[in-house]
Amino acid sequence: MPVFRGQCHCGAVQFEIHNQEALEGPRRCDCSLCQKKGVVMGTAGIADLIITRGEDKLSLYQWNTRTARHYFCSVCGIYTHHQRRVAPDEFGFNLACIEDVDPALFASAPMTDGRALSLVEEAEARKP
Repeated sequence: MPVFRGQCHCGAVQFEIHNQEALEGPRRCDCSLCQKKGVVMGTAGIADLIITRGEDKLSLYQWNTRTARHYFCSVCGIYTHHQRRVAPDEFGFNLACIEDVDPALFASAPMTDGRALSLVEEAEARKP
């Protein structure tokens, strides 16, 4: 089985993905956070993504329902991966962090309707 290796920009956080299908089915998301990140993501099972260096350098960001767990390198700020809200047994990961992968190849990745999941935006719309 192939192992995909990835890292943040500065290399403080490194990880491996042990799932041969991890690069299949790339996606983007239109929730407010993902729009600002602007990344194309792959998917791996929780047990398939292993932090090999710098777990102590990861910063956690949560918002809205606080179910999803978004991880960023605390040194360079790059988003590496997140535990998914709609599938908590999976990680989404930044395809641009994977060695020898050109994220431009995934420019036409389908969009996930993350906006429909946003309770925060719904609450804002109901404010008087």
